[in-house]
Amino acid sequence: MAIAAKVKECIERSSWIRKMFEEGARLRRIHGDANVFDFTLGNPSMEPPEAFRQALREIALNPLPGMHRYMNNAGYDETRAAVAEALSHHSGLAVEGRHVVMTCGAGGALNVVLKTILNPGDEVLILAPYFVEYKFYVDNHGGTTREVWTDRKTFQLDIPAIEEAIGPATRALIVNSPNNPTGVVYPREDLAALGEMLSRKEKELGRQITVISDEPYARLAFDGAEVPAIFSCVRNSVVVTSHSKDLGLPGERIGYLATNPRMDDVDLFIEGAVFCNRVLGFVNAPALMQRLVAGLQHASVDIAAYQRKRDLLYDHLSALGFEMVKPGGGFYLFPRSPLPDDVDFVRKAQQHNILLVPGSGFGAPGYFRIAYCVEDGVIRRSFQAWEALAADLGMGRS
Repeated sequence: MAIAAKVKECIERSSWIRKMFEEGARLRRIHGDANVFDFTLGNPSMEPPEAFRQALREIALNPLPGMHRYMNNAGYDETRAAVAEALSHHSGLAVEGRHVVMTCGAGGALNVVLKTILNPGDEVLILAPYFVEYKFYVDNHGGTTREVWTDRKTFQLDIPAIEEAIGPATRALIVNSPNNPTGVVYPREDLAALGEMLSRKEKELGRQITVISDEPYARLAFDGAEVPAIFSCVRNSVVVTSHSKDLGLPGERIGYLATNPRMDDVDLFIEGAVFCNRVLGFVNAPALMQRLVAGLQHASVDIAAYQRKRDLLYDHLSALGFEMVKPGGGFYLFPRSPLPDDVDFVRKAQQHNILLVPGSGFGAPGYFRIAYCVEDGVIRRSFQAWEALAADLGMGRS
């Protein structure tokens, strides 16, 4: 066999979005781009803000000597300091540049953190519904995962369920707010209660439990909602994030990890993370992007535009009878499938040229995900197809 059996198995387990992508290409060839409504990929449609373009022009016209050479594996000091300043402002804690490691996106940051903290057989709790890559990332570094469901009506944290799942092998918990795929934002009081519970469990078990807060959507919050700083709620916490969504730079793979300055053995953790960043092959985050994002830590794409997209789809689908939690941020809807089998429903939607991802791909059978980070025109043109799909399923009929 040309590839490892384990890799072959992983490909099969993670193939839903790839299958939908291939189906989308087939349907476009038949019906044309304008008549296929692809809601599968979380690939932002919005361009980076003007401040990014200005910074890019400036550095192109006035290049810095040595700007493309090797650097400290943790990243440029000035970029780390800029990130730390923004985190300090948000959390109210004294985050320093030494608490930050620039990384190749949030995926790189997650792998670096997991490589740093996991011993073989250590367990990481992941909250369902969850981003599918979490399981593969944990497996990369010899760990195991245990799924813990959020509240099935609201998708909010179920802290008693998390506490019950914690055992002697538990090493970390991944939280993601605003969440992919549900779009919910975890409120401060729940995160604070989580921090108190974990502190108690750490004393009982005599081991540190690290909360890894995956935050690529943290600036995309709607209706004035607060996305609380995990550092102010959980002592042993690490932020991993990227500028893929908030600055519209998914292809640039620029992100960072940052530790709570109150974290146990924080300096040792950072030393380990810098080492792991190097030996995993990420080495360091892209030099040019580090220069550019340093001055953009308080900038973002047009958040109101994403809120408008959410409202367009949420209001229309709710009127048709689809049931879902209204997202507080990000750019996903996660409705309940009108059919018992979410895969059957997704196939039914394909008959109307609507491309979706079944909830089974996120550990949540019976739901489906809509990525609404597409042009408004795509959303509006899809309405007739959604109406025909709902009619086929007898939705709204007595």
